[in-house]
Amino acid sequence: MNSYTATPRTRVRRLPKRAVYDKAQVHAILDEGVVCHMGFSHQNLPYVIPTLYGRVGDTLYMHGSGASRTLKTMAEGIDVCVTVTLLDAYVLARSAFHHSMNYRSVVVLGRARPVREEGPKLAALQAITDHIVPGRWDEVRGPNALEMKQTLVLELPLTEVSAKVRTGPPVDDEEDYALPVWAGIVPVHSTVTQSIPDERLLAGAPQFDVRRLARRARATP
Repeated sequence: MNSYTATPRTRVRRLPKRAVYDKAQVHAILDEGVVCHMGFSHQNLPYVIPTLYGRVGDTLYMHGSGASRTLKTMAEGIDVCVTVTLLDAYVLARSAFHHSMNYRSVVVLGRARPVREEGPKLAALQAITDHIVPGRWDEVRGPNALEMKQTLVLELPLTEVSAKVRTGPPVDDEEDYALPVWAGIVPVHSTVTQSIPDERLLAGAPQFDVRRLARRARATP
């Protein structure tokens, strides 16, 4: 299937014309993002925690300390909500009410599972690392046995998924178009600047080419 099936929990009801269920578009948003927010309930209290992630096919991977309350709670098989949002532009209207943002966002609902076998766990950690910096896994020392033991990896199937996208100019009330107020969009771009070497970098170590992160600075759609 090329699209995710909208469920009662993922169907976009507010401004449904902005809903996106197409897998390619959902994956593109997830692949461009860097930080996700994990929402869950623990002992009747809500929590939303930001973390790094990686995607392989229809699976989202997240990791952290094995002592993390967040990950240990999620590993118990509770319902979780993971979101990723990309800001593309400020949308300035002629009225305060119609100000908005151009954005792309994804919401994933489901139950995360711990990845315990060494091979799949290493593959998941590589996916997360290379998601942040492509090719980085092959350049660095991999995790040793103690580090593997101290790290908890969760996988979340991309089953209940929806995206929401806003593009275009502001939409004002018809009578407000006569107001002498500037209106339009102000694009927002992510950029990377010159890399700063660590003070203890060995002489002769290869330099880091920030152009490898150029996909984070893609043009606003």
